[in-house]
Amino acid sequence: MVEPRHSSAARLAAGSVAVAVAVLALKAIAWWVTGSVALYADALESIVNVAAALAVLLAVRLSALPADANHPYGHSKAEYLSAVLEGALIIVAALLILHETWAAYLAPRAPDQAGIGLAVAAVASGINAAWALFLTRRGKVLRSPALMADARHLWSDVVTSVGVLAGVGLVALTGILWLDPLLAALTAVNILFSGGKLLRESVGGLMDEAVPPATLERIRRIVAEQASGAIEAHDLRSRHAGRHTFLEFHLVVPGDMSVRESHEICDRIEAALKAELEGAIITIHVEPEAKAKQQGVPVL
Repeated sequence: MVEPRHSSAARLAAGSVAVAVAVLALKAIAWWVTGSVALYADALESIVNVAAALAVLLAVRLSALPADANHPYGHSKAEYLSAVLEGALIIVAALLILHETWAAYLAPRAPDQAGIGLAVAAVASGINAAWALFLTRRGKVLRSPALMADARHLWSDVVTSVGVLAGVGLVALTGILWLDPLLAALTAVNILFSGGKLLRESVGGLMDEAVPPATLERIRRIVAEQASGAIEAHDLRSRHAGRHTFLEFHLVVPGDMSVRESHEICDRIEAALKAELEGAIITIHVEPEAKAKQQGVPVL
């Protein structure tokens, strides 16, 4: 029996919370053992991971609620709100890291017990990498913006952590103390970039951005191939809302065509589009040939 999409997404989101808490605990131990400001920055980002994972869990559960009188199109956009919150938290974390970095630059110190701290941090990064890979694969299958946003954030955290581990090890070997705050600053810049990109993508979803050009071209091709008996399709519009793709367009048919015949054409187009785009919600407005605009999608 196939598990419902929302149940699977909710279980993954709950798993993200557990992983984030475990990784935070390990990174906090690594920072406490070494006193490294770079490892502090890495641990601080993990606090954001915990908060973001909780937000994703709430958003996934909310988005699974069925449509109701107040939300006739469903609750899918809750996942974009979660992604916006995650992006904002990432930016706040970066600013806090920069503040701590400046203090460390003014009073640099060598990390204590670097070997133990780096080993613990490496285990945390390994856990993060494994979960990010799994979450990326499942997020694509489930078409969940919230899970994909969480996976991208975790990948950014993994890349940052690898750089921090290499840098702190270099500080311990060379004794060049200013490398520690420099690494923390670079970590903050990387986090800022990640958070800004996440915010842009999430706001795009909330603003009803159209499907990508390549997807739109596939849609136009399917309509052209499946609308046999019609004349043209025009005013094609699209938007994303979580796992759903909303499509609407006008289909021009001969003026003497019966309602049943035109409805059969619409059914054929809808079936082909839904086979190509999982979760597609399609609205077709049928018009007589006098409404033709001689533009849009000609029928093949």
